Amino acid sequence: MKMDKITELNDELRPEYDETLLENGIRGKYAERYAAGTNMIKLDPDVAAAFPNEEAVNEALRSLLNRKMR
Repeated sequence: MKMDKITELNDELRPEYDETLLENGIRGKYAERYAAGTNMIKLDPDVAAAFPNEEAVNEALRSLLNRKMR
């Protein structure tokens, strides 16, 4: 089915938003600062499958650290 009519986009900004704040934005302005505050790693699929959630991963790592420090 071919669409012959192009519909107008209703993209009016809500009154509570200040349109002047959206002008001249810089993409990724805070990306470096955000990345510096994160410590994220990717688990291999076989390792991730062994843990049901992030708490289980943290518990296992803490247990390993405690053994190592003894």
